[in-house]
Amino acid sequence: MLLSIVMPVHDEAATLETAIRRLGSVAMPCAWELVVADDGSTDGGTDEVSHGWVPSAERVVVVRARENRGKGSALRRGLSLARGDVLGVQDADLEYDPADIPAIIHPILADEADVVFGTRQFGANSSYSYWYTVGNRTISTVASMLFDRVVTDAYTCHKFFRRDRYEQLDLTADGFEIEAELTGGLLRGDTRYREVPISYAARSRAEGKKIRPRDGVVGVARLIRVRATGR
Repeated sequence: MLLSIVMPVHDEAATLETAIRRLGSVAMPCAWELVVADDGSTDGGTDEVSHGWVPSAERVVVVRARENRGKGSALRRGLSLARGDVLGVQDADLEYDPADIPAIIHPILADEADVVFGTRQFGANSSYSYWYTVGNRTISTVASMLFDRVVTDAYTCHKFFRRDRYEQLDLTADGFEIEAELTGGLLRGDTRYREVPISYAARSRAEGKKIRPRDGVVGVARLIRVRATGR
């Protein structure tokens, strides 16, 4: 069993090495690889990525785009290069703790689930506003209604899934709506779906938070599109 972790990156030199080293310090329950997908960064953050940062990984792949096209574009490129039986996402901004990954993928490795989302708990935090949490809950409610599932965090980065589920997806999104496209695509049909609570250290806009209110509207539209057309 091989786990592929895809890390989309855009101008995150300040956190990238720390994120990768934290990932490398996690005792993964199976062999794993890291695919770093640079989305046209201009800060040189991925220039020095080394297998030495993560000696426990089977391999480390770095792929760089010439221009910035969006998280979805980077994530699609990274997933296309992944070789794992189980695939998932880890951002480079230190908001998500890679130490949560073993618990997230346990139901998949135990053949109890095909898809597992790591779900965030939005308590009081000055790094995000009330409207940010309302937006996330709205998108999650729409996803729950459209796909008849209990979805509490549709836009979580920590999504892990079996390769056969990934191969059934038709991913086209370039921006943050990739999260909606993944959520809808992974929940279609008779997928065995679980959620696992995770920790979350939110960044503020001043610290580099990139998602905007418009992204939420686009995300809802993409969920409806996936439900209606499958893509």
